[in-house]
Amino acid sequence: MTHFSQFGIDAALCQRVLQAALSRGADDADLFFEHSGSTSVALSDNKVNRASTHVDLGVGVRVVVGDQVGYAYTEDLTDTSMIQAARIAAEIAAGNRQHAPVSISEKRLADRYRASVPWEDVSLETRVRMVRDWEARAFAADPRVLKVETSLGDSYKHVLVVRPDGRAVYDYQPMTRGWVVVTAKDGERRESSAANLAQRAGLEFYTEERVARLCQKAVADTVALFEATKAPAGEMTVVLGAGSSGILLHEAIGHGLEADFNRKGISIFADRVGTRIAPEGVTVVDDGTLPFARGTINTDDEGNPAERTVLVENGILRGFLHDEISARHYGVAPTGSGRRESFRHVVLPRMRSTYMDPGPHAPEEIIASVDRGIYCADFANGQVQIGAGDFAFYVRRGYLIEGGKLTRPIKDVNLIGNGPDVLASIEMVGNDLHIDEGGWTCGKDGQSVPVSQGMPTVKVSKLSVGGVSQ
Repeated sequence: MTHFSQFGIDAALCQRVLQAALSRGADDADLFFEHSGSTSVALSDNKVNRASTHVDLGVGVRVVVGDQVGYAYTEDLTDTSMIQAARIAAEIAAGNRQHAPVSISEKRLADRYRASVPWEDVSLETRVRMVRDWEARAFAADPRVLKVETSLGDSYKHVLVVRPDGRAVYDYQPMTRGWVVVTAKDGERRESSAANLAQRAGLEFYTEERVARLCQKAVADTVALFEATKAPAGEMTVVLGAGSSGILLHEAIGHGLEADFNRKGISIFADRVGTRIAPEGVTVVDDGTLPFARGTINTDDEGNPAERTVLVENGILRGFLHDEISARHYGVAPTGSGRRESFRHVVLPRMRSTYMDPGPHAPEEIIASVDRGIYCADFANGQVQIGAGDFAFYVRRGYLIEGGKLTRPIKDVNLIGNGPDVLASIEMVGNDLHIDEGGWTCGKDGQSVPVSQGMPTVKVSKLSVGGVSQ
């Protein structure tokens, strides 16, 4: 209880709160303590137009009976308030299970994102200098740059999960995200684009190489739009570029493999474990163990260690992402995927870092195999229907493929399709897996959590492209 002892939290108090939570015969319960802080600084028109700092502290008490969950939280970490929250959560319980008191001991499961310079030690002046520097770099990169907006957000979070079996799992979670938005003018045309970088790390994340890449990408992606045209519309071959194309995996496939959707019979994958859903050589993974990745966690929000979970192995669906409730339902072990936005929210099975393992093909070989199609370099966002797997994604930047070569840049492209159909239509997988460093955030049931995603270059034989009719 080392960090939270400053707020009066010790093992004896946790035992009393857990006993109150379990007092009506619940199957399970947990306490989720959280102490967090965040700071953001934003600059526009050479002025810092936004700066804020926020600190939060509280505990959530969850009580579980079968598939039912009782939940209450409090920002007051006193004995009286926490026991009252526990009794409110326990109102869901109607069982007769008995839990003998056990000794509670704190442990830490891993250390995948140690911050060399924690954000708690970084001054506001340092943050302001950083966003001013990013602005200057972007203006210097191209004379057509008309306006630059930059922002830096960072946070830290201390969490402690206490379980009836005596586990008290502590984790310290840093996070940062930098943004550069550029507007450029060429003649009468104006175009805008942006770049961002994110990681579970401290100030040391912003190396000279990484900052230069952030600013250069924001400018390069913006001025490239002056040459871009609308994409042709219709069904055609699509090559998904390495990196941010992982958004397609996340939305169109990953959500459908979260166990709560399958337990409730909502997902199209609910009855397909052990069957082939993709060609040989296609392996899809959700991984909570990648060092410093935005979606990485040392422990999930139920106190279970994060792991590398293989969802699809050489085309065969192997399983789902599980929290404690779904794991009990399916009779399997949790996958370390139980996540929540904060102590105010219940646990849900969620993705962490979702990606496809690399294959045997060079990206140049994949592009050369396409006579007519499009290459998707960067994605912005998408929508998916979990039940049917139907999706629509917006491609922020791409190129036409003509005669096996990348030719004209294209913009305002939508990809429309079905997740299972896309998996089945994969023809080639590249050897260039890249985990995107963007600041991706996943929303589900009103909760947002940080995630990562990645892809090697992948050839999909056919997808519907929303562009201009030819």
